[in-house]
Amino acid sequence: MPPVLWSALPTADAPNTVPVTLDEAAETATNAAGWVEQNWATWLNTGLRIVLILVVALTLRMLIRRALTKLIDRMNRSAQAVEGTALGGLLVNAERRRQRSEAIGSVLRSVASFLILGTAGLMILGAFKIDLAPLLASAGVAGVAIGFGARNLVTDFLSGVFMILEDQYGVGDSVDAGVASGEVVEVGLRVTKLRGVDGEIWYVRNGEIKRIGNLSQGWATAGVDVTVRPTEDLDRVQAAITQAGEAMSKEEPWNERLWGPVEILGLNEVLLDSMTVRVSAKTMPGKKLGVERELRWRIKRELDAAGIRIVGGVLPAQAEDSPADPSAGMAAPSAFASPTSPQSAAATPLPKTDLTK
Repeated sequence: MPPVLWSALPTADAPNTVPVTLDEAAETATNAAGWVEQNWATWLNTGLRIVLILVVALTLRMLIRRALTKLIDRMNRSAQAVEGTALGGLLVNAERRRQRSEAIGSVLRSVASFLILGTAGLMILGAFKIDLAPLLASAGVAGVAIGFGARNLVTDFLSGVFMILEDQYGVGDSVDAGVASGEVVEVGLRVTKLRGVDGEIWYVRNGEIKRIGNLSQGWATAGVDVTVRPTEDLDRVQAAITQAGEAMSKEEPWNERLWGPVEILGLNEVLLDSMTVRVSAKTMPGKKLGVERELRWRIKRELDAAGIRIVGGVLPAQAEDSPADPSAGMAAPSAFASPTSPQSAAATPLPKTDLTK
C-alpha cells in the first residue's frame, strides 16, 4: 500500500483533511515542472523584449533631452554675442531671451518624454499579447470628439505656443492687441493677461489676437510739433529748439532715455496765421510719452527766453481806438411815433362815457 499524505482544506466548512498519495504529489510536481519548462522560453523572450524597449526608450529620451539642452545653450550664446551691439538694441535683452529659451526647452523636453514613454508603454503592452486595437480605436474616437468640441481651445493653445516661440511679447511689455491694449501681466498658452491704462485687467484669448503691436521692443520715436507765428525767424526758432534738446540730453535721467539727438525734421505745415515745425527724437521703449512732455516743456521755456511767440499767445494791442458810431445810440423808427398812424389810433384807450343819462 502506497504511503498516504494528509492535506488540510483551507475552508472552515471542511475542517477534515483529505488524503493525498505520494504518487499524486509526484505527478503534480512533474506537471508543474513541465509547464515551467515549456513556458520559460516565452517568459525569457518577453522579459528581454521589455528590457530592450525600456533601454531604447530611456536612451532615446536622454539623447533628445541632451540635444535640446545644447540647442538652448547655443541660442543663449547667440543672444549674448549680439548684446551691446547695434543689432542688440533692436532685440530683447539676453536675460529675457534666456528665460524664453528655457521655457521653450522645458515644453519641448516634456513633449518628447511624453511621446517616447507613451510609445514604449504601448509596445510593452503589445509584448504581453494585449490587443491594442480597441484601445487605439477608443483613443482615436476620443481625440476626434475632443477636437470638434474644443476647437477654440486648440486654436488658443497653438497660438500661445507660436507666440512664445517667436517671442512676440513678454511680461512687462506695452502692447496693442487690437481687442485690448496695455501692459502684459502674464503670458499663458491659452490666455494673455493685460493691465489697461486705468488699472483694469484684460483677459485676451490667444486665438482672438489677429495682430499685435509691441511698444516695448527695439526703440520708440517721440514727436513734437512746435507751432509759431509765420512772421518768426526760422533760424532763431531752430536755435532755440536745438538748445533745448542739447540741454535735455545732458541731464539725468533723460540722457539714458534719449537714444539719439533731438532732430528738427523741418516745416510740417505753413498757413496764413501759423507754421508748424516737426521735432523728433529716438527714445527708450516705453518712455516716449515722458520724453515728449519734457521736450515740450523745455522748448516752451527756450522760446519764451528768446522772445518767440507761439500760436495762442496774447494778441498785440491796437495803436488807436476807432471813432464811435454816432448812430449807435439812436432808436429804430417805429409806427407808434406818429399820433395819426393806425397803430397809434388802435393803441389809444377809448374815452369814458356816463351811463346814467
